[in-house]
Amino acid sequence: MTAAGAAALYPVVLSGGAGTRLWPLSRQGFPKQLQRLAGAETLLQQTVLRLATRPDAAPPLVVCNAEHRFIIAEQLRQIAVTPAEIVLEPAARNTAPAIAAAALIIAGRDPAAVMAVMPSDHVIGDLGSFGRAMDLAQRLAVDGHLVTFGMTPSGPETGYGYIRRGPALTDDGRAFAVARFIEKPDRAAAEALLAAGDCTWNSGIFVLRADRYLEELGRFRPDILAAVRAAVAHSSRDLDFLRLDAQAFAAGPSDSIDYAVMQATDRAAVVPAEMAWSDIGTWSALWRIADKDDRDNACIGDVLALDTAGSYLRAAPGRLVAALGLDDVVVVDTADAVLVAARDRVQDVRALADRLAADGRSEALRHRRVYRPWGYYETIDAGPRFQVKHMMVKPGASLSLQLHHHRAEHWVVVSGTARIACGDEVRLLSENESTYIPLGVRHRLENPGKIELRLVEVQSGSYLGEDDIVRFEDSYHRIDE
Repeated sequence: MTAAGAAALYPVVLSGGAGTRLWPLSRQGFPKQLQRLAGAETLLQQTVLRLATRPDAAPPLVVCNAEHRFIIAEQLRQIAVTPAEIVLEPAARNTAPAIAAAALIIAGRDPAAVMAVMPSDHVIGDLGSFGRAMDLAQRLAVDGHLVTFGMTPSGPETGYGYIRRGPALTDDGRAFAVARFIEKPDRAAAEALLAAGDCTWNSGIFVLRADRYLEELGRFRPDILAAVRAAVAHSSRDLDFLRLDAQAFAAGPSDSIDYAVMQATDRAAVVPAEMAWSDIGTWSALWRIADKDDRDNACIGDVLALDTAGSYLRAAPGRLVAALGLDDVVVVDTADAVLVAARDRVQDVRALADRLAADGRSEALRHRRVYRPWGYYETIDAGPRFQVKHMMVKPGASLSLQLHHHRAEHWVVVSGTARIACGDEVRLLSENESTYIPLGVRHRLENPGKIELRLVEVQSGSYLGEDDIVRFEDSYHRIDE
């Protein structure tokens, strides 16, 4: 409760998507919400900070993929936010179960709590308008409405769902009952919706009381509620995380809050708003909100554009992208993949990512730099029976006590100090010193110092996959993964 006695607002941040339409930058192992795409903070950090200064805001609850838990915890630490919970989804089940898990946890502490449910991959440029819309939505939610924000359309967009307004719920006409939810239309239908003048885009942001959401979910999708209730009841602590029960959660159906509840309830409300909103769903969405040159090009990084117009050009750090004689294209360069696409086809980039995944290509899943709770590793080179990596271990951090059945490793310390256990021997290595880890020998790497430990690892053997690892002890509870 706030000093004024008003009910607290509980931010719920959903961070479960992979953002494959923003491939090759967004990938399963490091999706778009964890990256700095539109400002100094990541999209996740921007979402959390959006309500952090409100006097009535409780600490946020984040629902996320278990694979990203350590990255998310670190990003929250970077912005000095201590979450109420980081809840780990053991399987992807869409937004209705994720929000149900949050509602059950929050309702256990405050049954009439008002939740502000926010996807972690949105950009909002007008925080003043966002705050005013949130104030109104909060009042409606206290009265039992299930509220969503409706964004004023800027054109006949076919990538968004639409909401048709019903009767006004406030005297000033700032909030309305929902007459109808409309799925993503084709171009002609989108133009007709805009011409009607009573439709907004469906933002995917919801403000609702925890108990009311659970009541409505129980009315329309009791199967989802039962599965999530069991998953929460049998959840377990894992360091600073709350891990939902995997068997119970996976047994429940997958569905969105739109289908499961909002399209069925008679208490759905919409607050139309203009807040410079974008869901950053495609490269064209990023192009629209980016700063542009006098030829309407958005150039990010080291980019040279000649006789090029209306394009989004993004260079990877340390690389040059040069474009000549191109109009309305998207060029996105990363360390191991380059996307070149017509700007009006970026809705279909997901098909490229799906094809790469079907072909077993690692570029669909992860970048060359892979983040771990102890730091990161980055592949420098690889070939038959060898792989070279750059590793960074944070001060005070350690890798698990482990062994490999199919590879040996050579480590060369570039900077910092390494404490290395290999078999029964423990030794310290300093800059320019090296060691050898034989195949099949238990070993552990630690950074006992106060600066980052950086080293080069050379792997050699018959199989070099990341799944060739047996963990015996681990500070991060990953032995069973």
